[in-house]
Amino acid sequence: MSRTSRFAPSPTGRLHLGHAWSAVQAHALARGDGATGGGRFLLRIEDIDQGRSRPEHVEAILADLAWLGIDHDGPAVFQSQRLALYAQALEQLKAQGLVYPCFCTRADIAREVAASASAPHGSDGPVYPGTCRSLSEAVRAERLAGEPHAWRIDMARAVAGAGPLTWHDAGAGTVIADPAAQGDVVLARKDAGVSYHLAVTVDDAAQGVTDVVRGRDLFAATHVHRLLQALLDLPTPDYHHHPLLVGSDGARLAKRHGAPTLESMRLAGVDGRALAADLRAGRLPLGFALATA
Repeated sequence: MSRTSRFAPSPTGRLHLGHAWSAVQAHALARGDGATGGGRFLLRIEDIDQGRSRPEHVEAILADLAWLGIDHDGPAVFQSQRLALYAQALEQLKAQGLVYPCFCTRADIAREVAASASAPHGSDGPVYPGTCRSLSEAVRAERLAGEPHAWRIDMARAVAGAGPLTWHDAGAGTVIADPAAQGDVVLARKDAGVSYHLAVTVDDAAQGVTDVVRGRDLFAATHVHRLLQALLDLPTPDYHHHPLLVGSDGARLAKRHGAPTLESMRLAGVDGRALAADLRAGRLPLGFALATA
């Protein structure tokens, strides 16, 4: 069966070796032996964060992929041009009574979590305490008219309606979905109209992605995505959560931590295609390793 995978970077900074590691694996899965033909490999630019996304970062992404010898099928897709699709999906969830407006600021949430002696924790820290979930319809309507707001999923109600769910990971095998552990996550941000969870779920289905290749840091998010697939009647791809690259200090590579960029390697004269071939074979540059957890 022909496979479709994708690479979906955010243009909020330059790509680093960890991005190359992920892109090479996604490309190899689609292309098989690395030759042209076979499955489809797509490029999606996840630029919903308009405050941090930059055109020059998009140009650098394209240059980095070309330097690595990674081609993609069709033009790149930009999430900023697909907001109507996400809004339609959100309306479906509203019609099912599964989302509610949230007017809390980060400071509000931090104060409430701090006041709780036993705040539950998800993969990204304390889960939202549900402050706005219990607001009456009258109060919601009044506040919606004049206050900035996000939209959160009513996780308990959504899980109860969807029933037991599973998904398949190449490393972990069959996984029983546990989205409830993440709490009432945001599906539409105040500043963007959509969040990562909703956007990638809608896009992977719309683009016919059969195999999602991404880092283990997003393993927990897949529980939420599996629930959204069930609620929106979307197909479930196979998942391939790969180990993350770490530097000599043992810390994972990240833009915010100043990880060496592909652009700097490219400008220094490193052979990108040779680097991609090494990564495809599991050979990492000196000073880098795979995280064990």
